[in-house]
Amino acid sequence: MNDAALMEASLIAAADADADIRLSLFERFFAAFPERRPSFISVDAASRRMTDETLQMMFGLAQGEAWVWPLVAELVFTHRSYGALPIAEYDAFIDMTVEELGAAAGASWTAETAAAWQRHADALKAMIRKARAEWKSAMPAGAPQLAE
Repeated sequence: MNDAALMEASLIAAADADADIRLSLFERFFAAFPERRPSFISVDAASRRMTDETLQMMFGLAQGEAWVWPLVAELVFTHRSYGALPIAEYDAFIDMTVEELGAAAGASWTAETAAAWQRHADALKAMIRKARAEWKSAMPAGAPQLAE
């Protein structure tokens, strides 16, 4: 089975379990980064969007979708309004998303499935770093401040 098929099967398993991973995901994220909580006007709305977009971008990467890069570049730029976001926060959110999906997918989550998700999580992290660097190069005065 290819990565996209493995990943899709785990998304279906989580949906079949009626799992809403965003709740536990955001609990974990805020436990790790409590200073970030005040940045969210509506945790309910943001948690839905951020969780869905993160999963969609990783799945899109697995499918070779061309729309992923422009979305990543746009999101990195628009996140500048939240201040200098450390790359560790992006990395942690992506990793936590994969971990929470794994827990929700239950018995269908295999080592092969975890590896597929991790490959595309790592690719998404690399894209975020690339977008940050390109924005800084293209717009040094207006680029998001980069906190490493």
